[in-house]
Amino acid sequence: MRKMLTAVVSHVFSEVVQKPALRGVLASVNFSNDTTCEIKKCDLYRLEEGPPTSTVLTREEALKYYRSMQVIRRMEMKSDQMYKQKFIRGFCHLCDGQEACCVGLEAGINPTDHVITSYRAHGLCYTRGLSVKSILAELTGRRGGCAKGKGGSMHMYCKRFYGGNGIVGAQVPLGAGVAFACKYLGNGEICLALYGDGAANQGQVAEAYNISALWKLPCVFICENNRYGMGTAIERAAASTDYHKRGNFIPGLRVNGMDILCVREATKFAADHCRSGKGPILMELQTYRYHGHSMSDPGVSYRTREEVQNMRSKSDPIMLLRERMINNNLSNIEELKEIDADVRKEVEEAAQFATTDPEPALEELAHHLYYRNPPFEVRGTNKWIKYKSIS
Repeated sequence: MRKMLTAVVSHVFSEVVQKPALRGVLASVNFSNDTTCEIKKCDLYRLEEGPPTSTVLTREEALKYYRSMQVIRRMEMKSDQMYKQKFIRGFCHLCDGQEACCVGLEAGINPTDHVITSYRAHGLCYTRGLSVKSILAELTGRRGGCAKGKGGSMHMYCKRFYGGNGIVGAQVPLGAGVAFACKYLGNGEICLALYGDGAANQGQVAEAYNISALWKLPCVFICENNRYGMGTAIERAAASTDYHKRGNFIPGLRVNGMDILCVREATKFAADHCRSGKGPILMELQTYRYHGHSMSDPGVSYRTREEVQNMRSKSDPIMLLRERMINNNLSNIEELKEIDADVRKEVEEAAQFATTDPEPALEELAHHLYYRNPPFEVRGTNKWIKYKSIS
């Protein structure tokens, strides 16, 4: 019995010291500081030159990108689980599979630039600076959420990030408005306005193109083409699927949205185009979502399981970056496994918070309707119920 107890204690202590020991081993590995990577050439429209076809990836950048993409992937998987457990209610649109778009776009702009997107917003919320804890708590409607638990999946905001918008395509003219403000203030900032392939067919998108071109607004219009608008394949919904040419009089790029380096370099190119005073530019990111359109969509009634599995096995953005890092000695399997474990722990702790944090009180329902406004009363569901609105 004593021998058995000694063996168990020994095993427990060996588990405790394993992680620091692994870090010591990794510290002694002679990794490369950077590597030059070849990337796919973008398709161009009304442009004589485009983004480079090779770029330098540093070890520091690679580790940062890898961790960010893993956080988004793990966070979306956890959101799926929490939705099925009924901790998350209502609409919920997940972006797993599209991580290279979120992380690559942020890597190509400045923190002072502006981003606005559709309802598939969780990944961009994270890259714009929101914590996993504040995102998951917003999904579960808790006080610790980024919108105090009153926004949910489609309405998340932070500094220089304007949502998360539930009305299809409505964020595109709003993005043009943000770009107009940047030009009016002369601050050298730009706005990224993202929308899906389904929204690309809307009139308000064309109107935003028009006014942006007339006024030479610093706006990058970004179509996240994940091949399906809800359950409809792009070929069945659009007479032309060359979304990067839809601006007509606006130059465009078609980019491999599954490769973070392609997205990063194309975004840098587009940002420089806007900052130089040439007006708007259009980017089409060819990407793919692993989940259905929303949590109410199983995602396999209009596409086959084999199609989804084929994308996962051949074009997964995290897998592509991992292989690039290992093949170029920027990292190794052991180090990446340690990152994966840290990410898993972070997301689990955030999920624990999101299911135990209290919900906002009913009397706070009308808070934050306006910014810097004197308190006033708002009528509730009938004229006898009043709520105080406080900025």
